[in-house]
Amino acid sequence: MNSAEREELCFLPATELVARIRSRELSPVEITDAVLDRIQEVDPLVHAFCTPTPELARQQAARVADDLVRGLDPGPLAGVPLGIKDLLSTKGIRTTSGSWVYRDHIPDEDDIVVERVLAAGAICLGKTNTSEFGYSATGLNPLFPPTRNPWDTALSPGGSSAGSAAAVAAGLGPAALGSDGGCSVRAPAALCGLVGVKPSMGRVPVYPGCRDERLPGVSGWESIEHIGPLTRTVADAALLLSVLAGPDPRDRHSIPCGDVDWIAAARDGGDRPDTVAGLRVGFSPDLGYLPVDPAVRAVVEHAVREVVEGRLGCRVEPVRPGWSDPAAAFSALIMAETDLSGMRAMADEHAGRMSPHLVAWLRGPWTAQDFSDANIARKALVNAMARLMRGYDVLITPTTAVPAFPVGVPGPGMIDGTAVSESTWIGFNYPANLTGQPAVSIPAGWTDTGLPVGLQIIGRHLGDETVLRLAAAIESVAPWAQRRPELTTPGSRQEWARG
Repeated sequence: MNSAEREELCFLPATELVARIRSRELSPVEITDAVLDRIQEVDPLVHAFCTPTPELARQQAARVADDLVRGLDPGPLAGVPLGIKDLLSTKGIRTTSGSWVYRDHIPDEDDIVVERVLAAGAICLGKTNTSEFGYSATGLNPLFPPTRNPWDTALSPGGSSAGSAAAVAAGLGPAALGSDGGCSVRAPAALCGLVGVKPSMGRVPVYPGCRDERLPGVSGWESIEHIGPLTRTVADAALLLSVLAGPDPRDRHSIPCGDVDWIAAARDGGDRPDTVAGLRVGFSPDLGYLPVDPAVRAVVEHAVREVVEGRLGCRVEPVRPGWSDPAAAFSALIMAETDLSGMRAMADEHAGRMSPHLVAWLRGPWTAQDFSDANIARKALVNAMARLMRGYDVLITPTTAVPAFPVGVPGPGMIDGTAVSESTWIGFNYPANLTGQPAVSIPAGWTDTGLPVGLQIIGRHLGDETVLRLAAAIESVAPWAQRRPELTTPGSRQEWARG
């Protein structure tokens, strides 16, 4: 197999890989080797993987191949290579959470979602890079080189699921697991030209992340954290969600999911896009309070008018949601759910080893009133969103206020001529985390300079099926998966850790 043929294998959708593996047209070992070869060639450019596991991947691929020979069913993800965000626990595999403090941490159990994808026959390529404990929307941490955007390696891929997004965009596996406490699946999906799904709160259980009281930094974000897939197609995201979703007693927020047929929702929207005609769509290009880069605004408005309304026949209405910017309340809620005692002690013990912005956040003069006010602000937003969604099936916004910006900074300090905080660019993402509603980012198009722009679809409470169906319908009439970043191979190959 020549290099061009290997590259094509690396960009095949997960759904096609599974079908061809089951029909014995392709071997899971062949696919895994192709992806591992590409990671060796390309990852020195993007730094998607912080702890690769090539030998484990080969062993798992051989096991899937053996199951097929023996007539056993290896599972719905048979032979699909994927990356796992380094915030998700992996038994026996280093899980650092992007922190020097946890540089040698080896979990004694898998995260629930890791258990599920491995039991379904997926192949673990390794751990993907993240910001420290996920407390930033980039791929910056004190332990590993910053993750870079495959569309332009001088730029950020967003985060905190930075490595997962960069890996999928670069063809280093068709899918990866991410987590989203305030943007961390959707924002990198937008900046990397991918599909990123934050399902409804409780659809996908979270444990031990957010819940293991023994691990300061790992145990926060309980009421806003979601886990979801990053993929190149909506059907691939639905396939992953069909495995990830479902309750588990270790997550007290997890809920039954029998009301959603994930795969059918994506298939119906993709095969019969006319089924979304008449869908009531509220569209807000700025939520009434966010500055937006003109290029992002233009791309998203074109996608809404020409595709969602024009080609799909949805009933689009401009809306001004009516709630105020929840950024301050969001920050306070994060701190309210953070182990402040544990993390402040950790910052003292490891002075100079933790991200400065995180230490500053931890050292803030937080009060009980700050946390109480934040809870009231959250309730007000939830109620305002509920009133808004009575009139609409979905709310569409840009996913991020800007396209990709230079790597090494947490965000742009200026948007459309307005000085902003370092997190303003992710302001479109907060509401769905605070309400727990489903949200997906899909590519809306590309800027004139070739950078991806994301469109966010927010569904009603527990309206995951509608969100996926509309996303698949948009994809079917305005496909994007054929577009790939033009990465060049570096002069020297990365030496990989084995095992």
